[in-house]
Amino acid sequence: MRVQMLGLCRFSYLGGRGFQVMHETLEQRRAFLYDPERLARRWHWFENVTLPALLAQTDPDFTLVLMTGPDLPEPWLSQLRELVEIMPQARLALIPPMERHLDACMVAIAPHIEAGADVVGHFRQDDDDAVAIDYVHDARRDFTAMRPLWERRRRLSCDYSRGLVLKATEQGISVEPRMIYNAVAALTVYLPPDAQRSVMHFPHWKIGLSMPGVTLPAKPMFVRFLNHDNDSGAIGAGYPWEADPAGWGRLLARRFRIDLDTLERSARAFGLPGADRPRWGV
Repeated sequence: MRVQMLGLCRFSYLGGRGFQVMHETLEQRRAFLYDPERLARRWHWFENVTLPALLAQTDPDFTLVLMTGPDLPEPWLSQLRELVEIMPQARLALIPPMERHLDACMVAIAPHIEAGADVVGHFRQDDDDAVAIDYVHDARRDFTAMRPLWERRRRLSCDYSRGLVLKATEQGISVEPRMIYNAVAALTVYLPPDAQRSVMHFPHWKIGLSMPGVTLPAKPMFVRFLNHDNDSGAIGAGYPWEADPAGWGRLLARRFRIDLDTLERSARAFGLPGADRPRWGV
């Protein structure tokens, strides 16, 4: 059975809806998203939080669609193009502003869905979160055990619920081990290739309304990274798990290829508080 693993990563995509930070006009949103200092921070976190584990996946057989606008300013558009050249799994989708965000996301990923696949494992990869280096391997392997459940409705979610929440402020980086129900990172939605839907069509906080789901909590599989530029910064429903704080650096390096010291220095250098959002860090 062929299980295609297909991810969508939106990098400051300019369009309508789809975000919690709202603007009255497209030009206001463009000014917000394309602010040079904001883009510099976003790229830094993308390079140091998100990309390391994606480049180190133990199963390299996946596709990651990098979705942005054709007018993304330089040098960031060129840097995305360069990333596609060195990362075999990456595909660049330049999507003009569209009012309906879900339609825009489908335009981005539709050309990359394998019609011959038996199942597509869709995942949403935010550009400041991370998945563990064995996420793709496990999401493909574990589907075998979940297949009978998937065949009931030809929709299924798999939630790797154990992870770490990192918060970046002017004080540095704090680390909190959390079990989170259906966090964005490391949540897989399995659909048939002809579904004309993606992970974006099923809001993660209420995905149980749309399909059955399986929770696999055994090992840390995601990093939720909270910073000044989060769209929401809400952690989501869950609770802590016990771990030794002295081992955070080793765990982040081993499971996510993240250098905690680098993040600490960057957070202090940016010198910014958390995002001004109602539920940031909650």
